[in-house]
Amino acid sequence: MPAELGGSQLSSLLEALPGIASVLRSPVADALVKAIRGAAGIGEFAAEDAEELVRYAVRRGLVGQEEGDRVLAEVSAALKGKRKPARGAKPKVMKRSTKRKARR
Repeated sequence: MPAELGGSQLSSLLEALPGIASVLRSPVADALVKAIRGAAGIGEFAAEDAEELVRYAVRRGLVGQEEGDRVLAEVSAALKGKRKPARGAKPKVMKRSTKRKARR
């Protein structure tokens, strides 16, 4: 069984090894950032992100397992119904000739 690091041990490790914080970043933190960006319309939010957040909430006792399952079912249904817009053909724009006729 892997040993868990305590708060002070983790702080010491983060101070001793610069840059390790980005490697040890929590999947919950990533999911939260994606949720915030998705809510603002500047990023994508995937079902995996919702699952990570719901698992965290259930582990912490913030929501019950049944409620978590309901939320995940709603999110899954909503994301399946949400399709990326199809890219149609772009309208052709007449370009002006960049060459100018010589004036006489």
